[in-house]
Amino acid sequence: MTANPVRLQAIAAVQAFTPPPFSFDPGEEPGEIFGENVFSLQVMQKRLPKLIYKSVLSTIEKSAPLDPEVADAVASAMKDWALEKGATHYAHVFYPLTGLTAEKHDSFLDPVGDGTALASFSGKTLVQGEPDASSFPNGGLRNTFEARGYTGWDVMSPAYVLENPNGNTLCIPTVFISMTGEALDHKTPVLRSQQAMAVHAERVLRLFGHDDPERVVAYCGPEQEYFLVDSHFFHARPDLLNAGRTLFGAKPPKGQEFDDHYFGAIPERVLGFMMETERELFKLGIPAKTRHNEVAPGQFEVAPMFERANEASDHQQLLMTTFKTVAKKHGMECLFHEKPFAGVNGSGKHVNFSVGNSELGSLLVPGDTPHDNAQFLVFCAAVIRAVHQYGGLLRASVASASNDHRLGANEAPPAIISIFLGDQLADVFDQIAKGGATRSKESGTLLIGVDTLPPLGQDPGDRNRTSPFAFTGNRFEFRAPGSLQTVAAPMVVINTIMAEALDFCATTLEDAVAAGTDFNEAVQTLLATIVADHGAAIFNGNGYSDEWPVEAAQRGLKNLRTTVDALPELISPEAIELFGKYAVFNEREMHSRYEIGCEQYVMTIGVEGNLMLEMGTTTVLPAAVRYQTELAQNVAALKAAGVEADTSTLMTVTAAIGELKTGLADLGTALAHEHDEDLLVAATYCRDAVLPAMAAVRTAADALEGLVADDLWSLPTYQEMLYIL
Repeated sequence: MTANPVRLQAIAAVQAFTPPPFSFDPGEEPGEIFGENVFSLQVMQKRLPKLIYKSVLSTIEKSAPLDPEVADAVASAMKDWALEKGATHYAHVFYPLTGLTAEKHDSFLDPVGDGTALASFSGKTLVQGEPDASSFPNGGLRNTFEARGYTGWDVMSPAYVLENPNGNTLCIPTVFISMTGEALDHKTPVLRSQQAMAVHAERVLRLFGHDDPERVVAYCGPEQEYFLVDSHFFHARPDLLNAGRTLFGAKPPKGQEFDDHYFGAIPERVLGFMMETERELFKLGIPAKTRHNEVAPGQFEVAPMFERANEASDHQQLLMTTFKTVAKKHGMECLFHEKPFAGVNGSGKHVNFSVGNSELGSLLVPGDTPHDNAQFLVFCAAVIRAVHQYGGLLRASVASASNDHRLGANEAPPAIISIFLGDQLADVFDQIAKGGATRSKESGTLLIGVDTLPPLGQDPGDRNRTSPFAFTGNRFEFRAPGSLQTVAAPMVVINTIMAEALDFCATTLEDAVAAGTDFNEAVQTLLATIVADHGAAIFNGNGYSDEWPVEAAQRGLKNLRTTVDALPELISPEAIELFGKYAVFNEREMHSRYEIGCEQYVMTIGVEGNLMLEMGTTTVLPAAVRYQTELAQNVAALKAAGVEADTSTLMTVTAAIGELKTGLADLGTALAHEHDEDLLVAATYCRDAVLPAMAAVRTAADALEGLVADDLWSLPTYQEMLYIL
């Protein structure tokens, strides 16, 4: 009997792989190439008439309405710049509710009567496009036979040229809406929620004496975790190829137990990939700042600097596309699934959030004495109110079948949404609750006991890796988003709940001052009220402890463990009222997103279930049966020779094969079930029937992986995929 060589051939190919040379000018400074492919403010200032430039600048920096008259001038300058960059086509880039990026390319060239062609690009074309909207998720906002949808130029996010060996393309970030003006994308609600939040943040600033504050914006700094796997292994795993995660795989002898991969030396091959991706990101104006090994073997992280939330969201989508493209050049696949390998650290996309403006900077900087910084305390208290009052919506914003595998596991927060303030701020708000804050815990100096080391500063509070929403010194870090999702969804919720909280703060203070209350006294009363009403969300302890879910329930905090539990939050009366009040979503748009969430959950588990059934039947079971046959033949030969044969291994393998067959039959039955028309009922069935059936198949298959002869097992193993790069 000949062994299946697929896996062994993949290992040999990986070992023989030579990374492509990455050449660049050694004298090249990162600053020289940063933004070179971006139609930035600097480019516009050089190429646009002065009045046109000022009009565009006013829209970008002060959120002034866009003057339609400027579109032709901008389009002409943008076209000339793009052609100089080698672009042959332009594309309105939009972000449909698939969670991926979409684009339709059109040529700059238009034929003329004499048989030649001229490059043209009008203001009308720049401002509005019309891609087919019938095949994108819409959640009932329109019928499938209704195809009209519109893209609209987002002047707040700069256009850029995307390079490709087969031709460059001018990419224009746009919104994507239906014929009735309802959002079919992620960008439109980001812009709406940003606008709502800014209105009420500026009301608060006026109360603190800033008579004409600069426009307040939300800032976002998403940290992106990911895995790298050699392409030979990737293509030998149908589950990675089709589902983005391994549906089978026994735990390796060595996983992440020693924590030796975390912040370890970056492998040479990976470093070459990182250097090339960073260079490509710099050219696109994406400020990649940090790179390092993450906790799990084969896992890494990149973190850009803070940007306006809308631009950061666009850049995140572009970053993921760039990573996948460059990884292929280096013979690897970049995995963004939240849990591609069971039993090791999953991947998140931590969303660092702040609010501020160019005049005041971040409004979430406490200063050295936060107890005296009333303006900071009001904005911080608004975050506390928002997280407590709308924790369910925050959980729903990160809900997906893939992220369910990660929440509550290694390095990921639990599904209970709480807020971590740290020792210093927790103490300040505790004082406020008791009548007024008079002191703040001070920063210290670390005494290391080594004379040659300089004094090292000690922060007044530690960090908490188990908190979903943690204060980290000058911002809040929302740690629950998954690595695969767009950051737009959580940013929409954060902006909107902050709009409500800041509206509450501004209204309370305005009413108190109008009634004759001293402003400082009104601030103290407001802060004390928020702590009393919403302090239950503040938790500085261990979110992984067995006691926390019990305590959280006593505090009245929701524990929405799965996507099926979380999605109904989107269509609760409170959510519909909230998003309607601040003109972020109407009721139809809310129901649309709820229905799409349920549908995508059902489809994801359906694809994975059918894939597991196929792989279990055509790959795992045949390997096990071949090994069973070999064992049986050996036993028979020994008996024929009069030698006593040990049949224990044969019996163990036979029992495991029986469990696998039973599991596959049960999974087939579960998948054959006709889904209810109610999408939540269908999603609940997938969670409660299909997922357990899949777990049973995996248990049996993973047991067989540890039994079947190595040369018969065709699927690359965890220890190979995680450690051979």
